[in-house]
Amino acid sequence: MEQEQPLNELMQVRRNKMEELRSRGIEPFGPKYEASHYSTEIIEKFDSLEGQRVTVAGRLMSIRSHGKATFAHLQDYRGQIQVYLNLNQVGEEQYKNFELVDIGDFVGAAGEVFRTRKGEITVNVNEYTYLAKALRPLPEKWHGLKDVEIRYRQRYVDLIVNHEVKETFINRSRIIQTMREILNRWGFLEMETPILQTIAGGALARPFITYHNTLDMKLYMRIATELHLKRLLVGGLDKVFEIGRIFRNEGISTIHNPEFTSLEIYESYADYETMMELTENLIYEIAQTVFGTGRIIFQGKEIDLTPPWPRESMVEVVHKFSGVDFSQIQSDEEAFTAGKNAGLEMDKGLSWGDILYMFFEEFCEEQLLSPVFVTGFPIEVSPLAQKMPGDPRLTLRFEGFIGGWEIANAFTELNDPIDQRERFEQQLTRREAGDDEAHVMDEDFITALEYGMPPAGGLGIGIDRLVMLLTDNISIRDVILFPTLRPRTDLD
Repeated sequence: MEQEQPLNELMQVRRNKMEELRSRGIEPFGPKYEASHYSTEIIEKFDSLEGQRVTVAGRLMSIRSHGKATFAHLQDYRGQIQVYLNLNQVGEEQYKNFELVDIGDFVGAAGEVFRTRKGEITVNVNEYTYLAKALRPLPEKWHGLKDVEIRYRQRYVDLIVNHEVKETFINRSRIIQTMREILNRWGFLEMETPILQTIAGGALARPFITYHNTLDMKLYMRIATELHLKRLLVGGLDKVFEIGRIFRNEGISTIHNPEFTSLEIYESYADYETMMELTENLIYEIAQTVFGTGRIIFQGKEIDLTPPWPRESMVEVVHKFSGVDFSQIQSDEEAFTAGKNAGLEMDKGLSWGDILYMFFEEFCEEQLLSPVFVTGFPIEVSPLAQKMPGDPRLTLRFEGFIGGWEIANAFTELNDPIDQRERFEQQLTRREAGDDEAHVMDEDFITALEYGMPPAGGLGIGIDRLVMLLTDNISIRDVILFPTLRPRTDLD
């Protein structure tokens, strides 16, 4: 609150300049302006543009006046370029009006391209146009702010002053665009499924609940796109995908946001092995297309995304990192004892599969830095995946890990309606016992399966985590433009 008065005084100065502009017949929020070149184009093509007239438009990021001459840096979408105004060139009236420009204002400028004696490529302005007055000053030392959350709360300012942040979100857009282009080329059709649903299914997660007044009923924000996309396989669409927002009413962390973006893919006559090949090839091609390499640097470590990635079972991974060999543990009681001896918080009623998964989460996930597919997930946490032949405690499911994070999750999809009903009923039992993330019964999905769904593979990829990995960011807030935050009122 101590800074509020000085800030208001600075804003008042800008408002005074705005009114002065109007008193001189200049509209501070100006007209359409057509720029002939971006800043970087002029710099890159200087040899052919030297001496040529260009027009540029953008935000002024610095202003240095030296009597009858003024230098400024103009920032547009792609970068910055220096502009130069001389009193003799623009005339006394225009030069005097430029004194009312502040850092942060938008202007359009026209002039010839030249190189200064110091070697900087510059536009020698002979006319300019006010495009928009900034009534708030930009922060002078943005990186020095103690409250880093302001960057997320006022992303528009973050994008102005931090070039690397803008690059992250440009790359995010390119990653998603490339993902779509690859899947289209591979013959997949992009679909759209409901965000508001009568049943929140397709994942083990707590939903957001809303209410429809006209229908007088509860509705749920979707927690996955899975069950609707699989209905499309029943209907005869063989290869489908959706990129869309998912909503889960759960905690917030560096890798979790209640609203996030996922890719889900389903392919008829395929299985989870098909999805492994698709995953490693998709991520590798995205990296090659957007960044020009299949080797990325993440937190100082080089990660090679070149296929094929190793495949390891969850039992093998748990044995490697915890020393406990679940292939030698046969009963729930033995597994319970192993968990207790390992210091895990154990509740009565936990099964062999529950405890195996607890070991994996506690001792293994963060260790999986290089790309790897972990297979053989317990049936307790995989209600939509087919059972593994020869061991019904496990399923034909994998998760892909890179950098210690789950990036992909896939199944050989369960298409037996009788087995699926039994799985849903087991989930209902868990829900009645207090697990509010357990899956609910979806009768219509069972009905769809009863019409027959072909064998299929399905895959989900968390796009936000993938962007974090490819852009070397360790917080999901750094790759979501407007992350979910608790409201604050002290930012003015």
